[in-house]
Amino acid sequence: MNDIDAWVWWLVGAAALGIPLVVTAMPEFGMFAVGAVAAAIAASVGGGAVVQVLTFVIVSVALIAVVRPIATRHRTQRPQLVTGVDALKGRQAVVLERVDGSGGRIKLAGEVWSARSLDTGRAYDVGQEVDVVEIEGATAIVM
Repeated sequence: MNDIDAWVWWLVGAAALGIPLVVTAMPEFGMFAVGAVAAAIAASVGGGAVVQVLTFVIVSVALIAVVRPIATRHRTQRPQLVTGVDALKGRQAVVLERVDGSGGRIKLAGEVWSARSLDTGRAYDVGQEVDVVEIEGATAIVM
């Protein structure tokens, strides 16, 4: 065991930290693996055990402190480009057939949609503009 250089052990440790990264998809293991690679580099240039451990700790903690908040912010952000039915919410439509609580037809984004009034007691006549509140299946909920 004494015949193997310290930098090899750090690389073995980095590979060992890469396994739970792949299995659990926890990016922290990857950051620790990068810290182990940095410690292997410190060992290969002649750094002592204290320098190697400090390099591992400093690089790992720095990566967690910097990368983790950025990743969390990106994970919680809504996409800027909205597509599909989400892109239709909030748009205006024109009533083609009277729309009330039980149904009707509108022209929305150049297409004819079945529609229903959000307020069941409210009705919209032909030619009126309405706002799309929600899409339920193939029916637009309007107000």
